Amino acid sequence: MVQTKVLIEGMACGMCEAHINAAVRRAFRIRKIHSSYRNGQAIIISDNRMDEEKLCEVIGSLGYPVLSIEETQMH
Repeated sequence: MVQTKVLIEGMACGMCEAHINAAVRRAFRIRKIHSSYRNGQAIIISDNRMDEEKLCEVIGSLGYPVLSIEETQMH
C-alpha cells in the first residue's frame, strides 16, 4: 500500500475537506482519504501509486492549488 501526502492551499473549513475527499474518491480507487484544512493537507491510502498529474488536476479543478505530493510505501 501507498500513503500519499498532498499539501493543499486554500482549504478554509470542513466543507473544503469534504469537497476534496469526494472528488478524489470519484476519480481514483483508494482505500481511505483524510483531509485537514488546519494542516493544509490530505492523506490518501491506496493500493497503488497515484497518478500525480491527475491528482493535481482533480484537486486543482476545485480551486485548491496542490503545493506538493509525497508518497511513502507502507509495509
